[in-house]
Amino acid sequence: MSKKNICVFTGTRAEYGLLKPLMEEIKKDSELELDVVVSGMHLSPEFGLTYKEIERDGFYVSDRVEMLLSSDTPVGVAKSIGLGIIGYSDALDRLKPEIVVVLGDRFEAMAFALASFTLRIPIAHLYGGELTMGVIDDGYRHSITKLSTLHFTSTEEYRKRVIQLGEEPSRVFNVGALGLDNIKRLRLLKKEEVEERLGVRLKRKNLLITFHPVSVSPKEIERQTIELLSALDSLEDALLIFTKANADSGGRKINEIIERYVENSREKAVLFSNMGQLLYLSTMQFVDAVVGNSSSGIIEAPSFKIGTINIGDRQRGRVKAKSVLDCSPDRKSIKKAIEHLYSENFQKELKRVTNPYGDGNAAQKIVEKLKSWNGTMEKSFYDIDFKY
Repeated sequence: MSKKNICVFTGTRAEYGLLKPLMEEIKKDSELELDVVVSGMHLSPEFGLTYKEIERDGFYVSDRVEMLLSSDTPVGVAKSIGLGIIGYSDALDRLKPEIVVVLGDRFEAMAFALASFTLRIPIAHLYGGELTMGVIDDGYRHSITKLSTLHFTSTEEYRKRVIQLGEEPSRVFNVGALGLDNIKRLRLLKKEEVEERLGVRLKRKNLLITFHPVSVSPKEIERQTIELLSALDSLEDALLIFTKANADSGGRKINEIIERYVENSREKAVLFSNMGQLLYLSTMQFVDAVVGNSSSGIIEAPSFKIGTINIGDRQRGRVKAKSVLDCSPDRKSIKKAIEHLYSENFQKELKRVTNPYGDGNAAQKIVEKLKSWNGTMEKSFYDIDFKY
């Protein structure tokens, strides 16, 4: 019996970190064959050439598609999407997968989904139905949903939203978040190992910080980043562990500002282009909070019973655990959130936090559905009987 070919697409380090347990499940299944297409930030020296990490993890990269321009302006991103569609079309035509797997809401994934749909290849979409109202990503995510045939959501609320978008309930599955699979599967590093890889000793207070762009206004991006650094700088006996922003419009400006700050604050701050999933999650065990606007603060952090200081609108609309503290992107609001984080009452509450994103078995559930599905791309629009 021939194997069913599943092609997984990844364009960023964070996306790959989520997809890794699913890729492992596909690879080891005797009925499936795994192809991997990498693109975007994975192929950029600026972001650490992270495709090498994928290869070190034992995956064969079936195709590498260059599409990321040096410009992160809206025009630059739009042109990158065009280059991506051209390159992905050639890769897909060569690989001829039966199903492609696309995760999330980024422009690289949008381009891959458009190419796949046009080539009449069914799309399995992960993390649909979510909301990140502070950025353009919602448009990409919901568009990928409408192009897709199968849907795997991380909560029941998100499953209902995908159905609300007109997708047939029989093709929409709440499997939980893949990020929790990594926590369950990985042998996380011990404190001494984390310190060795970080190149610095942990302090009395430790924060893991990732701040991605929201506004396309360069002045606003600069202001918000400076406000964040000002609030963090007032902390005493604290280690600030930064990871770089992504390739969205304005990401390079954020990285420039943080690089200058870390250069002048080596006694209290370190910066990584890419920590890798193992080191990132292992570090999360020993910090007091994830700070910024990364989805990891919403999805993975609650499993470690640590806080999240969620800044601004990027993650507005997501389902959140009680460990998440929302604040505005100004130093006064961020400082207030930090004070609340370290308060005795909040620290007690963290011990009772439950993660709303599943049980850590998402990859296995997805693979079972991929194996059993033998339908076509054809689908009808599912109408909900609204009563006004």
